[in-house]
Amino acid sequence: MECIKVFAPGTVANVACGFDVIGLAMDAPGDEMILRRSSEPGIRITAIHGADLPLDPAKNVAGVAIQALLQKHNQPDTGIEIEIFKHIHPGSGIGSSAASSAGAVVGVNHLLGEPFTKKQLVRFAMEGERLACGSAHADNVAPAILGGFTLVRSYRPLDITTIHTPEELWVTVIHPQIEVKTSDAREILKQKVLMTDAIRQWGNVGALVAALYQEDYDLISRSLEDVIVEPVRSILIPAFHELKLKCREAGALGGGISGSGPSVFMLSKGEANARNVAEMMNNIYAPLGVDYKIYVSRINTAGVKIID
Repeated sequence: MECIKVFAPGTVANVACGFDVIGLAMDAPGDEMILRRSSEPGIRITAIHGADLPLDPAKNVAGVAIQALLQKHNQPDTGIEIEIFKHIHPGSGIGSSAASSAGAVVGVNHLLGEPFTKKQLVRFAMEGERLACGSAHADNVAPAILGGFTLVRSYRPLDITTIHTPEELWVTVIHPQIEVKTSDAREILKQKVLMTDAIRQWGNVGALVAALYQEDYDLISRSLEDVIVEPVRSILIPAFHELKLKCREAGALGGGISGSGPSVFMLSKGEANARNVAEMMNNIYAPLGVDYKIYVSRINTAGVKIID
């Protein structure tokens, strides 16, 4: 196969209590990419639509992720051309760099005849994240590639597992059109936490994983609590605390900051509740004078998809 088109989903990382270890994939929004084999050696990004990002593959997360894959495959000079259609705004907190990295490695892997497993592809995509924010984290690229909910048990060595996704679980995301860079959002985090806070966070992470497998929506709701990162980062997001309170009143199970922000996510049982939450988000943000977009989506259990 010489040319394919892929869809790379947006993602919600951290999922409240699971900082840097839990993430989920959405059906929308997502990026699209066209990847072609080329007789000319090297990686070339021919065009990027929808965002002002570098065409230089050494400065673009897709190019860096592909190069990591080709090096491991012992074919560093393989000719690859990429055209990227960005529908996830950079700096949105819903996995823009992860979508580019994940879509690129899944697409190239397909062109090469699938030499790597999906879990192996996560490591290559993480190199794109390293370029984007200085940290090769996997909580966005893992769900983008594997689909559904994922848990990073360890980074050294890398150990990732998928988590059961309840069928009725939906996600609603509001993206205020302000930029919060992941690197900046990481700089404001505390480097030490209280043992009491750590214990509370561990309890929430364990309970959330159990609740997803048990499809216990009440326990999911109780587990969506972040006592470490959210108190610091929430100051960067307009009307954050009102959003959390009012969206729960509208039927959400709970939620929090998506990735490093500024997007805010809410999980709900069923589409009707998810759309009620979207309406509440609109009511809160419409008077603020801040542009925003709202997405209502099922949890995407497939990850990156070959669409053409």
